[in-house]
Amino acid sequence: MDGTLVDSEPIWLESEIELMDRFGYLWTSKDQAFCLGGPLNRVGDYMNQLAGNTKDADYFVTELVNLMVAKMEAGAGLMNGALEILSFVRDQGAKTALVSASPRKLMDAVLKSITPVSFELTISSDDVQYPKPSPESYIKAAHYLGVHPKNCLVLEDSLTGVQSAVESGAYVIALPHLVAIKESERVKVFDSLSDLTPEVLLSLRTHW
Repeated sequence: MDGTLVDSEPIWLESEIELMDRFGYLWTSKDQAFCLGGPLNRVGDYMNQLAGNTKDADYFVTELVNLMVAKMEAGAGLMNGALEILSFVRDQGAKTALVSASPRKLMDAVLKSITPVSFELTISSDDVQYPKPSPESYIKAAHYLGVHPKNCLVLEDSLTGVQSAVESGAYVIALPHLVAIKESERVKVFDSLSDLTPEVLLSLRTHW
């Protein structure tokens, strides 16, 4: 969702800076890179440590999500090329799912802000026992869509998300943001969604 469907990574950075500023900590791009892709409990632990353990991890998760929801409700911009890719794969008869390490509260705020974009299925961190980097969310999504994970194409922008998708058995298109991602047998790296033309997507069809 973040960094693949909606251009939310700058908003995450803004929210992280705002939250940590309450504790006199200057949040940097290095901190953002460490937290990219979650899961949020890891982010909360990290922030709490940087703040001198003055609160607890749950406090930071709750406050960060609340900041993000407020900003997303004000409007979230789609990533360039996202709408075109969704339209193309649907024209090919493929089902689509939105799978995120974000909680349902934040996912719903994003979906509301990008209407009329919709999916057959959405999976948030609240819908699984083990969120990304566990493969559970992608395995669950494939199950509900009635397909085998190995026949799924996943778009991810973080190491956490790529690990989750690969371990589920899916074929992954990686769109690195801040942190480099290596190609492998089941991972193909592109610079941006704009590179995923219909011709490119069709050429990858044999992998999934």
